[in-house]
Amino acid sequence: MGFDLGDLHRAVAAHGRVARVVIAGIKGSSPREVGAAMLVWDSGQMGTIGGGALEYQAAAAARDALASGYDRLSQHALGPDLGQCCGGRVTLWREVYDADRVAGLRGQEVIARSTDGSERPLAVSRLLAQARGTGIAPDPQLIQGWMIEPVHRPTRAVWIWGAGHVGRALVSVLAPLPDIALTWVDTGADRFPDPVPDGVTAIPAAQPETLMAHAPRDAHHLILTYSHTLDLALCHAALNRGFDRAGLIGSATKWGRFRKRLTELGHSAQSIGRIDCPIGDPTLGKHPQAIAVGVAATLLTTKAGHTAQQGDMSA
Repeated sequence: MGFDLGDLHRAVAAHGRVARVVIAGIKGSSPREVGAAMLVWDSGQMGTIGGGALEYQAAAAARDALASGYDRLSQHALGPDLGQCCGGRVTLWREVYDADRVAGLRGQEVIARSTDGSERPLAVSRLLAQARGTGIAPDPQLIQGWMIEPVHRPTRAVWIWGAGHVGRALVSVLAPLPDIALTWVDTGADRFPDPVPDGVTAIPAAQPETLMAHAPRDAHHLILTYSHTLDLALCHAALNRGFDRAGLIGSATKWGRFRKRLTELGHSAQSIGRIDCPIGDPTLGKHPQAIAVGVAATLLTTKAGHTAQQGDMSA
């Protein structure tokens, strides 16, 4: 988890003044982890800190605070105070943001601020220095009255090739996941929905396969265009580029033909075998949303960080 500046910027741009509520500390059982956050404005909210009654009370208090603009650290005993089954205690940190305050966060990799007006303690200075020196983001935490949160950076690059029914279903399921950076490619701008979900980079390209050279070598590719010819070109380009994982929509017959053609193009059986076909979980059915759920489950249960391997070309 981390401080999502993109979501905050968009919310403030749309609603003017927004309260951000983050779980700063936990003792015992809690519905969400430290760093889980929600944004609240007069007529709505996004994100969740979980817990039903906890979130309801926190959202109501956040709306009350929008007018005054004051920040607050609060403690909540989930059982005695809220009648929840969880036996833990949760500390919440609430801040009210407007455009000027959001602008003040630009350029920061770790957002550290006092919750009680105290000077920055040595422990916080050391933690920030360590983060700068190692490049490793610290965990969200409350230290001696200071709330520390790294700026959120998605850890997995997922490229979706095709904006048809399955592509749209995949984006609808994957876009809300905080650790996934989605790039969506198709042959024309009119093939994408309007609007494209927040945080998704949509790229129209007359020859999508030429964009494969710009994809990270540790990206996860999902290839599902309207054209078998284009699908084959994208598989060929992905194998040349290298990738973490790749999936191709299709039947056993389609995949058999693709394996033959990719072999003829010079790829080894081992490299070709790194492409999964079909994608998703066949037991869930072939409805686009069912395919998307299966793909999302695979992504969530597969650890990121596999070493990208370059697809080999023998001639």
